Amino acid sequence: MPETTPGEAGSGILRSLRNLAGTLVALLHTRLQLLVTEIEEERLRLLQLLFWAAAALLFFAMGLQLLVLLLVVLFWESYRVTAIVVLAGVFMALGIFMAIRVRNRSHARPRLLTTSLGELAKDKEQLTPR
Repeated sequence: MPETTPGEAGSGILRSLRNLAGTLVALLHTRLQLLVTEIEEERLRLLQLLFWAAAALLFFAMGLQLLVLLLVVLFWESYRVTAIVVLAGVFMALGIFMAIRVRNRSHARPRLLTTSLGELAKDKEQLTPR
């Protein structure tokens, strides 16, 4: 059986500590890459959503303006003021409804970076002694 000297045992511990530090750094690097990927995906998703929402809003507003113009022209002779007041009231009510809906949806959004937080919780569970 080969005997180890105190110097050799110390170098084995240092090597183990170095390996442990390297593993922890690699683990942290992987988790940070996951975090960056999630942030990039969320950014891309939000940009796409914003683009499609703006396009839909543009076309919807154009169609709505033409419809309002048609209704005002149809009622121009008999009820022009009534038609304009009713349409303005409907649009104000819809605007208030949509603003409330946007506010509620913005407060009910899913938590950001849930996958990264889940992976970090798994790592913490595996690394803590039981």
